[in-house]
Amino acid sequence: MIKIYHNPRCSKSREALGILETQKEDYHVIKYMDELISIEKLKELIKLLKINPIELVRTNESIWKENFKNSNLTNDELIAAMAKHPKLIERPIVINGNKAVIGRPPQKILDIL
Repeated sequence: MIKIYHNPRCSKSREALGILETQKEDYHVIKYMDELISIEKLKELIKLLKINPIELVRTNESIWKENFKNSNLTNDELIAAMAKHPKLIERPIVINGNKAVIGRPPQKILDIL
């Protein structure tokens, strides 16, 4: 089953959800702002996405700018920051089996469906 890590307040996340709805595929919505993502799960997502942890960070968020911008964080520290502050996590993330993508732009999710 397809999973989408979704933030209803994000327009790109809503667009991605709309694409999933039109594809007539079963999917499960994870509202990661409500259901916090563990450090272990973030590590799994990063591995599936085949990216470095910093690539999952929303560096324009005020939390990042105020608390982390000029810090030289390790990958583990970046992941811990995202687990503590889920607003820092880039969205939406869509997973289909062993494939995953950050839906920016939302049409990118079509690559893994």
